[in-house]
Amino acid sequence: MAEPTSPSPLRIVAAVILGIFIGFFLFFFIALGLGMLINASGMDIGVSTNFAENILSAILLGVLIVICVGGFLWKVYTTPPTTEEEEAVV
Repeated sequence: MAEPTSPSPLRIVAAVILGIFIGFFLFFFIALGLGMLINASGMDIGVSTNFAENILSAILLGVLIVICVGGFLWKVYTTPPTTEEEEAVV
């Protein structure tokens, strides 16, 4: 059985960058969906894509980024790196 190795720094950086991008995209999709739902129902819940002026939106953005980065880092640490096996030449 092979010993578990720590992932390369490149995989960790890629997971963090991908988590940040996916977190932003999820935030905008969720804010858009909530905005359409709130507009259709007439409720007054302040979730918008303008996270610089709205604390609820900023919290939602931060939570989504942390969840996405954590999920991708968990995947990096639990998935072994791929290695190409040498094929026997006949």
